[in-house]
Amino acid sequence: MKKIFVSIGLAASAAGLSSAFAQGMEAASPKIWNVSGTLRGFYDDNYNQSNTKQGSWGFQVSPSVSANLDLQQTDIGIRYTFGMYYYFDRANNDQKPIDYTHQADVWLDHAFSETLKLNVTDSFIVAQDPTLLKGGGAVTRVGGNDMVNSGEITLTKDWTRQFSTAGFYGNNYILYSGKTISSGGPSTPGSNPSQADILNRIEQNAGFDLQWQFDEETMGFVGYKFAWTQYTGDALITPTYYSDARNNNIHYGYVGVRHEFSPNLSGSARGGVSYVDMYNDPTGASTSTAPYANISATYTFTPGSFLEGGFTQDINATDVVAPDANGKLTQYQESSIAYLNLTHKFDSKLTGSLVGQYAHQQFKDGAYGSQADNTIGAGVSLNYQINSHLFADLGYNYDELFSDVPGRNYSRNRVYIGLGANY
Repeated sequence: MKKIFVSIGLAASAAGLSSAFAQGMEAASPKIWNVSGTLRGFYDDNYNQSNTKQGSWGFQVSPSVSANLDLQQTDIGIRYTFGMYYYFDRANNDQKPIDYTHQADVWLDHAFSETLKLNVTDSFIVAQDPTLLKGGGAVTRVGGNDMVNSGEITLTKDWTRQFSTAGFYGNNYILYSGKTISSGGPSTPGSNPSQADILNRIEQNAGFDLQWQFDEETMGFVGYKFAWTQYTGDALITPTYYSDARNNNIHYGYVGVRHEFSPNLSGSARGGVSYVDMYNDPTGASTSTAPYANISATYTFTPGSFLEGGFTQDINATDVVAPDANGKLTQYQESSIAYLNLTHKFDSKLTGSLVGQYAHQQFKDGAYGSQADNTIGAGVSLNYQINSHLFADLGYNYDELFSDVPGRNYSRNRVYIGLGANY
């Protein structure tokens, strides 16, 4: 049951593509505990992620410690990663020069029996960069200790050799620390809401899958998921409407299949529909439907070298709220996202990675209804394993947002080089 825990998913992939400070590659270790750290120098030409660029040289220090205990029926682990990012340009301009990030991951796999298994994961992140705040919903950097906590519980039961069920519950808690005074001031309440006013929320989901094992290589499933979002900013986000005007419930229905085409190639696909109930819309409760999909595939062509890609279609929160002429708020975005990751192990010491992502995110209702954000992200990196404990890496990341919302466009280039150790 020993495994390396990896936080993965669409949001994690998106964050990984655009983060120039992603963790260095780590050699697998049979030890119960592991300590690692990186020291990198970098240049970021748009650290605020805005259409008015501010660039800076800087350096990053990021230690990490993890522990993993593998018992006969239980695998339990924890990992904590600290990040400090120093920006010389901010120091020269008498601004706070340092950003701190914290990430704690815990996981538990437990087999009650051969047919009943439990999986629990939780990830807690404190950061300022929205690319690190997975699921945060913001576009630009926000000061303060902004937090996202994501947890999931899954219980799987094999009823027969072919039929099994999986029940699950997930919870995301998003909290931005900076609130405006009276949401824009007493003279114009709601005219300048903060990210906290707009995006603080609790997202929950619960669902159930029925799974059928057709053969050793193929599993089919049909499922239902209910998701509900409650905005907790408790502030005016326009001169008329409060944060909870965007509360919603979502019903998902889907079918899917997982198939192992060969020992080197596997894939999964699920597709269906989402039914969104915007029950708290102040202009009148309304509903809408949208397609839902999650497709992925992985091909391993040599040990340590693989190609993976996928596509997702879903809805997500947005920091755009502007109402249209009829007073309807922007409720959410419908997002279509395609991603690709190529990792190649050139030899026993040198590994390279190339990643790319394209996202088309269309606004639902509001002043920009049917208009969209289009985001491109790409990155390339090299990792050289000097010995079993020491490595060097360098990389480049590019991100650009093309938006139909005025003043929202930006581009960002980042380069880094550094050393890391793992023990």
